[in-house]
Amino acid sequence: MKLLDIWINCPDRETAAAIAEALVERRLAACANIYPEIESIYRWKGNVERAREVPLLVKTRPAFFAAVESVARAMHPDETPAIHGVEAAAVTEDYLAWAHSETATPGGETRNDVS
Repeated sequence: MKLLDIWINCPDRETAAAIAEALVERRLAACANIYPEIESIYRWKGNVERAREVPLLVKTRPAFFAAVESVARAMHPDETPAIHGVEAAAVTEDYLAWAHSETATPGGETRNDVS
């Protein structure tokens, strides 16, 4: 078992909360953390831009990256939202077991439904 942390920068707290709730409700994430607002500086279409953003950290199974991306893109107003996953190098066994029990398996059933 592995754990994937997916970072999604959102334009505001409301967007971050809506994405987080949708992912947890669909069992695509065991947990999501909404961080305080940050300032991002980036290049976009030839210009250096600044924006206030709210980082959202989603904890899930690596197999769910594409599904998380799909939900986040559908709910995110940016043309190219920042969505990237980082596999956890080390996770306590009890937290990992909990995270897997709270997410659906890639086939759709929950771990508690699997014999």
